[in-house]
Amino acid sequence: MISVTFITLVNRKLNYICNMNENLNPENSNLSNEELDVEKKLRPLTFDDFTGQDQAIENLKIFVEAANQREEALDHTLFHGPPGLGKTTLAHILANELNVGIKVTSGPVLDKPGDLAGLLTNLDERDVLFIDEIHRLSPIVEEYLYSAMEDYKIDIMIESGPNARTVQINLEPFTLIGATTRSGLLTSPMRARFGISSRLNYYKKELLTTIVQRSSLILKVPISMEAAIEIAGRSRGTPRIANALLRRVRDFAQIKGDGTITIEIAQYALKALRVDAFGLDEMDTKILTTLIDKFKGGPVGISTLATAVGENAETIEEVYEPFLIQEGFIMRTPRGREVTDAAYKHLGKQKVLKQGGLF
Repeated sequence: MISVTFITLVNRKLNYICNMNENLNPENSNLSNEELDVEKKLRPLTFDDFTGQDQAIENLKIFVEAANQREEALDHTLFHGPPGLGKTTLAHILANELNVGIKVTSGPVLDKPGDLAGLLTNLDERDVLFIDEIHRLSPIVEEYLYSAMEDYKIDIMIESGPNARTVQINLEPFTLIGATTRSGLLTSPMRARFGISSRLNYYKKELLTTIVQRSSLILKVPISMEAAIEIAGRSRGTPRIANALLRRVRDFAQIKGDGTITIEIAQYALKALRVDAFGLDEMDTKILTTLIDKFKGGPVGISTLATAVGENAETIEEVYEPFLIQEGFIMRTPRGREVTDAAYKHLGKQKVLKQGGLF
């Protein structure tokens, strides 16, 4: 029986994918097979190649080196944070630095305990099992994982009815790496079983510029420093978006120019892709414009705002709002959402002074 919560999550995800500018979508579910291959090619393979997340990387280097010296499996590791920041990449880097194999799966795929058992029994000593979207594991599979993570054992039920019996299977010591964009949805017992937990944060423009330059070298596309800065500045603090925009701008450089990405080509391409100077897409701009034009800048409740822009309240809260708050365009107050002076300046609108009330 499919739960109402699961259907709601799927609907939200579809809403998010359908309404967002595909060039600014940090999820990789909208990429073609060819683009996925290119994305894999752009991924760093070692800690030294990885840019940003300095504190997390520094700690992980120590944990990996210690595990290698003791010839033990690394502690179970959880990566959480917004999509597109490098959680999957870091899982592959850990396996590479540990010099072990890695098996990759995702939470929604593991719907039966037998699927999980098949993966676990095929792991060699110290191998890595990477589960993406681990917060979407079914409760019954999660229960199976507990004993596997703690004792490296799983109990499997054989046959049914009067002949049913349990068989315990011993597993090789392994490392479970979980990745989630919604750490709040993880159950407390699951969260407690991860010895290492790292939150990945949005990137600053300088770091994204370095990533764009590295990717252009791999793609063998000449790019000017100004163009790299321009692309980085419109990438919403996310490396996956930076690489996606670079691939699209490369196409414009190939057709409209001589193959070199100059600042002029970059600006022309990004304008054609409808990505503004701050990386805002149409819905971001619509939210800010609605707040200013219809509600005099706020404050206004989230449900009222959602109705006004024709979007789901949860989608605004989970997808659009975090970036707008981070960039300083809106703020949450006890009375509702309110735009900042930066939003007026960015949209070129004049702030209307509100008349004072009784107090």
